[in-house]
Amino acid sequence: MSRSAVIAAALAAVALPFAPAAQAKTPFDGVWLFDEAPDRPGVTMMEVRSRGDAIEGEVTTQWYGPVKMRNARLEDGTLTFEANNINDWDNPTRTWHVAMADGKVQLTGQIWFSEIDETGHKGTAKDAKARAFQFTELPEMGAPIPGTLAPTPPMGWSSWNKFDEHIDDATVRAMADAMVTTGLRDAGYIYINIDDGWQGTRDATGALQPNAKFPDMKALTDYVHARGLKIGIYSSQGPKTCAGYEGSYGHVQQDAQTFADWGFDYLKYDLCSGEWFYNDRDTVVRSYYEMGKALRETGRDILFSLCEYGRFEVGSWGRDVGGELWRTTGDITDDYKTMAEIGFDHNGKPEHAGPHGWNDPDMLEIGNGGMSADEYRTHMSLWAMSAAPLMMGHDLRETSADMLAILANRRVIAVDQDTRGIQGQAVRTEGTTEVWAKPLADGSVALALFNRAETPITATMSASDAGLASVSKVEDLWSGAVTSGLAGSYEVPAHGVVMLRVTA
Repeated sequence: MSRSAVIAAALAAVALPFAPAAQAKTPFDGVWLFDEAPDRPGVTMMEVRSRGDAIEGEVTTQWYGPVKMRNARLEDGTLTFEANNINDWDNPTRTWHVAMADGKVQLTGQIWFSEIDETGHKGTAKDAKARAFQFTELPEMGAPIPGTLAPTPPMGWSSWNKFDEHIDDATVRAMADAMVTTGLRDAGYIYINIDDGWQGTRDATGALQPNAKFPDMKALTDYVHARGLKIGIYSSQGPKTCAGYEGSYGHVQQDAQTFADWGFDYLKYDLCSGEWFYNDRDTVVRSYYEMGKALRETGRDILFSLCEYGRFEVGSWGRDVGGELWRTTGDITDDYKTMAEIGFDHNGKPEHAGPHGWNDPDMLEIGNGGMSADEYRTHMSLWAMSAAPLMMGHDLRETSADMLAILANRRVIAVDQDTRGIQGQAVRTEGTTEVWAKPLADGSVALALFNRAETPITATMSASDAGLASVSKVEDLWSGAVTSGLAGSYEVPAHGVVMLRVTA
């Protein structure tokens, strides 16, 4: 042995005890494929990598793209990790588990409302490349996109509250007919909006096609337009919509042009699965700007409705992306508690509202049967005082006389549609009693006395509530009665309202 070889051997012998021990990879390392997982959320693959005690990886889904493993660790032979659950604000993470048996993995967990319990088999790097989620890049913000289509809050009807995703061509046509025959069109309701559930698949060029429930979108829009109405459609900037249909991710410009070519006048754009890709202010704003710009570039007037549940103070930037109304809350439901919480406490900042830009506390539930007539009058009054969009959500063919009297009350609608565009707000609150004021374009003021208690009350309103020194004319907007001054007190039923228009 040469001298250099002896030295090298000696050094190796000395160094060997101090070399780090080799760390075995976990049994879960590698690519795992899921071939039979349901479409929601569409789990297709899991990738796991380990180095020493550190384990990382992701689960790829069709809805949310790659869901990153957080705090991954081995516990009694099971791979356990946390995953973001962005849609659920109260429970933003979920714990997932991966067990192994007979060379296969069993993945269990939950994301949003989807339970996951899927069996996967080993895959290869080539499989991973084939199943990798295809990301798309957002454009940078450009110049603000000024609104031109909503000088007053939009009025119309939307399919979701009554029909959920179970909507079809025949029902939309029936709603258009009923809008005319009930007189609601003449009262100002002009939009017939298809919410989630119309989408099919994309053709070879990537163009989105409607599903079998909507055989001819252009014929449908022509039918609605022929009745003196406008028509709206729905999409999401995510890969999937809230109900699991095809979203606009990666096809924004193409979808905008499709909607224009079909003849639509309104787009509700719902963040939904897009929350996983656009989860901070910058990306959310740019994702809406991308569609707003695409709609404008079609050359067709399409009213842009933003639905991202009030995140990142949407009212402060909604106009910049071309939006003319923006949701301020999560979904409404047909009960007084939810309606009141939204209308009284989450109706957006008044300074954000005005012509071509409206805080949207979600659709009307009037006529769906979950509240009393007094509660529905409160619903209508509260939305009108808030200068909110008035989008009905019941079956228009089943509008009772009582509900029609609420929805078609021209005096209350006039408060909502007042051209000054001021969002009313509470000027006095005493326990469960609130007095709201909304200055109007002709110098008069709308006053509303709300009783949030479960029993009737007797309460007062004064000229000072309206910001006036005195009052010479008072019109009761629900009864139509006109007097020369305010009453000494008003009887207000449980969960009810008294709504007035007062003139100095």
